[in-house]
Amino acid sequence: MSLFERLKAAASAEWRAYTEHAFTAGLADGTLPEAAFRHYLVQDYLFLIEFARAYALAVYKSPQLADMREAASGLSAILDVEMNLHVKLCAGWGLSPRDLEQAQPASETLAYTRYVLDAGMRGDLLTLRVALAPCVIGYAEIATRLAARPGAQVPPNRYRVWIEEYAGAPYQEVAAKARAHLDRLADLYVTPAREAELVAVFKEATRLEADFWEMGWRAGLR
Repeated sequence: MSLFERLKAAASAEWRAYTEHAFTAGLADGTLPEAAFRHYLVQDYLFLIEFARAYALAVYKSPQLADMREAASGLSAILDVEMNLHVKLCAGWGLSPRDLEQAQPASETLAYTRYVLDAGMRGDLLTLRVALAPCVIGYAEIATRLAARPGAQVPPNRYRVWIEEYAGAPYQEVAAKARAHLDRLADLYVTPAREAELVAVFKEATRLEADFWEMGWRAGLR
């Protein structure tokens, strides 16, 4: 069993709370309140900025040149591709670049991004990669599951664009590479004692991912 699958098994309750959150169900059947999605989009833009910082930190933390290239590729994907796609997605929901740039991060956004960066600062590249994994790999898993739901990817579901982006081949390849890199690092550095530490990091990052969904969900109930 790969390290990622072992981490998921050890954090099964947290993983279910994250990947099966009501927010994701609302994306699949189109019932998510629009206010919830708009709030999520704004906060996710701010989240991506901090995630880019985490990948920059991964370059610094990389022990090998191949690891540096892997992290640099992820950084470029966020800054040069994903953020531009996100801005276009937001435009379709009436959110301008100015709206995104002037927004203030929610407490959940701050808590999650600060945790990832702190874990990376205190630990090594493997610790940082584990902290990033619930988002990077989790979104691919969530979108794949949602895409299989009847009606999820056809009109009138306005959220199909989000599902298609993360269920599509380009992002699925990103997630697959992240899993493979995690396994390579695990082969080099994981011991039973170390794995227990990594499980704790993974659980907390996953819990904070669920809180991020909850933040958006609550915005739709106001």
